[in-house]
Amino acid sequence: MLLAVVVACTETVEVPGETVVVEKVVTETVEVPGETVVKEVVKEVQVPGETVVVEKVVTETVEVPGETVVVKEEVVKTVEVPGETVTVEVVKEVMVPGETVVVEKEVVKTVEVPGETVVVTKEVAVPVEVVREVPGKNYVTDPTTGKVVSAPEYGGTITPWAGAGWTQFASDPYFAYPHVKISGVNEKLGIPNWGIDRDVWDLTAAYYPESYMIGLLAESWERPDPLTIIFNIRKGVNWHNKAPMNGRELTADDVLYNFHRMLGMGDFADAGPSPFGGANQLTGIPFESITATDKYSMVVKLKEPYLDALGVMLGNHFTFIMPPEVIEQHGDTQDWRNLVGTGPFELTDVVDGSSMTYVKNPDYYGFDEKYPQNRLPYVDQLKVQEFPELASVIAALRSGKLDYIHYVPDLDAVLSLKRTNPEIATPSILFRSQSSFAPNLSVPPFDDINVRRAMQMALDNETAVATYWKGQADATPYGYQGVKGYYIPFEEWDEEVKQYYRYDPEAAEKLLDEAGHPRGSDGIRFKTTLQMGPNLVLDFAEIATAYWAEIGVDVKIEVLTQAESIERRDSRINKGMVGSVGGSLYDPVAFVGHLRSDSTWNRGIHQWPEVDAMVDAALAATTIEEQQRLIKEADMYMIEKNWQIWGPRNPTFMLAQPWLIGYNGELGHWAVGDMWTIHSRLWIDSELKAAMGR
Repeated sequence: MLLAVVVACTETVEVPGETVVVEKVVTETVEVPGETVVKEVVKEVQVPGETVVVEKVVTETVEVPGETVVVKEEVVKTVEVPGETVTVEVVKEVMVPGETVVVEKEVVKTVEVPGETVVVTKEVAVPVEVVREVPGKNYVTDPTTGKVVSAPEYGGTITPWAGAGWTQFASDPYFAYPHVKISGVNEKLGIPNWGIDRDVWDLTAAYYPESYMIGLLAESWERPDPLTIIFNIRKGVNWHNKAPMNGRELTADDVLYNFHRMLGMGDFADAGPSPFGGANQLTGIPFESITATDKYSMVVKLKEPYLDALGVMLGNHFTFIMPPEVIEQHGDTQDWRNLVGTGPFELTDVVDGSSMTYVKNPDYYGFDEKYPQNRLPYVDQLKVQEFPELASVIAALRSGKLDYIHYVPDLDAVLSLKRTNPEIATPSILFRSQSSFAPNLSVPPFDDINVRRAMQMALDNETAVATYWKGQADATPYGYQGVKGYYIPFEEWDEEVKQYYRYDPEAAEKLLDEAGHPRGSDGIRFKTTLQMGPNLVLDFAEIATAYWAEIGVDVKIEVLTQAESIERRDSRINKGMVGSVGGSLYDPVAFVGHLRSDSTWNRGIHQWPEVDAMVDAALAATTIEEQQRLIKEADMYMIEKNWQIWGPRNPTFMLAQPWLIGYNGELGHWAVGDMWTIHSRLWIDSELKAAMGR
């Protein structure tokens, strides 16, 4: 296959009294190995008067017989007009082995006129991906993205990253979040649709409307009335061939057993529901009864309408179906050695602090949603590696020891990786703001809305995005919600509200004067504290305190451990401000519940009964449309009250080797607990991996 690229550009640089015209034409022809690779570069530089031209071209070409050509080229050009002008241009082109050509171009120009002016401009071209097919290799079009990728193949190992401590996570949903260990082994009734068009829903949110869920252990379901849900359990699903389940067929009684256990119903009435607070999305549903009417049918009755009941039962973290015989024999499934599931993988080894090994279930019933003729899983093994710190994780990815890392918020680490390993994919998601702040609304000075507004108006979020986040974050204000359809975009806010979310330090100072907080002899209006837990952006907190100092507010940062952060959150020990989140792509129904005055997630410790009423109305809605409207109203009410101080939505990166195929930066399956499950839908391009020496 022939790839030809022709680029032409004309640039004019004006220097007082003179003009520099630069014309560049680049013609590139790339043919598959065994034929030719031709690169022609023509540059013409015309400078009135005396000119010195210095050009440096460094080209490295590596040919992989029968498959690919790898070309790395760096061009540095310096044009000097003595005493007047210096122009520097850097062009980088990287051709990755196999299928994709990635071209990155960065142009930096500096024009200096001694004693007069200095003009600096920078242009960064958007990377371009060009599919280059290799003869004899099979390709398919991904129906969800339209991208051409190497065809699915079976075999091999995917080596993902696990966060610190993940090997010690619980493996029983009754006691704690279990997903990092049992995902891919045990399954739920439903799963977000991996085969959905990414332009319709990009699978980056930690929430999925029911219309985007498909059946897993439940083949189908129906809601004949607002109080009834009927699940049709999939036939032909078998437990892993491991004692004591021994490969028997899954039945509705197995599913019933799990819901009764989690909810403290039926035979588990004396034990009560799961004591773990995180399970309240499930345990808080007003169930009347759950019964198995035959081998493949389960009927749910509600005491009152609860719109989100179906979605929670299909895909919540705490609805994994665990093996009844194991629980009867051992009391729970806390020991991973006893785990038996129905999923695409079996957990065969856990080394605390090091790794978790999953092997292919050869009898798995599932097929790929993208390519329905293909039985899952593709790979033979998952070798999940635990690393204690990010530096070790990045080093392992650089060396090819890891195939994939999810959820990396460190922008500098990612930019460094892109410089040294441009072949590694680094898709990003603006998942939420981890740089917002919640003041205590119940005590002075933050019980005064003008103080809260002043603190917001003192922050120059746009400059922080351009400098600290290098343009990769989003300064656009949000409330608590960020899922499409459940929030009102900033451009639709009333102008009266918008003005309090724009950078205006002079207006901020005026508000503080009017609120009775004049500057003292030391220039300080008042002092307060900011408590910052882990997983929040501490650097931005330091930037924010500098902005607040400019309007006379002295803020001291207290850095908390995870345990301290949770303890203070739950006990509401917060006399100043705490780090908070906003604009989140989490379940909007769960998150609206966080706004209630009695919620431990009420970081601002407000006591607003009107908000409680709005939340209750949203949870009691009987249609999706009504619920969306009510959640929007509750969110906007909090925005109008300036209940928290908005900081930018910071980027989160997903990093993947070029030989890991089928992955496009989707985060949502991770967030709803199906991380290893989706790895059954990914495959390794073994030829490409070998060509890259891995």
